[in-house]
Amino acid sequence: MIDVLVVDDDFRLVNIHRGFVERTPGFRAVASARSGAETLAALEEHRPDLVLLDLYLPDVFGLDLVRRMRAEGHETDVFVISAARESDAVRAAVRLGVVSYLLKPFSFDEFQERLEQYANRRAGLAMAVRDQADVDRAFERTGAAAAMPKGFSAETAQLVETALREAPGTLSAAECAERIGVSRVSARRYLEQLTERGRAEVALKYAGRGRPERRYRWR
Repeated sequence: MIDVLVVDDDFRLVNIHRGFVERTPGFRAVASARSGAETLAALEEHRPDLVLLDLYLPDVFGLDLVRRMRAEGHETDVFVISAARESDAVRAAVRLGVVSYLLKPFSFDEFQERLEQYANRRAGLAMAVRDQADVDRAFERTGAAAAMPKGFSAETAQLVETALREAPGTLSAAECAERIGVSRVSARRYLEQLTERGRAEVALKYAGRGRPERRYRWR
């Protein structure tokens, strides 16, 4: 069983997210908090495996709280659930080792999918390491941005993945580039890499003469 601490300053969302956790097999909500101070106290008392963390807390920004958690020796995994869409926040979350980043609002199905992905990665990292192949498999389980080929940035890959996941339909390279603040050429490279790895799919959109537009969708 994976123990979860739910952190949000809105008590209504705390109750909703606790309910989502309890509906997901293999997970249980052991505590909740509505501020940074309450979060640190709950970490000491309950020692959860995972923190569901909103970034906008009344006494501290969520990522600064993660830094304080690490400074105090809390190695608990962190899953950000927030309305913060700024690319700087996503980049900082990647650098801090956040295991997932889900933008509000989201459905139960989206939330459950992320928790199940986390559980699978967690189980994979608990395996015995016999050779390099086991090491490679462990890194592959840590997310689409991990183990990127030479010339690719894990931070940019995470931004592209987040943009693609949160798109209501499909995205072109130009639309993705505008959302995350990179060039169209860079966005397309990362989108094609996700497609090659089977994490995204591409379809051609024809509109009159000229080259068809490549449209990407998260699988």
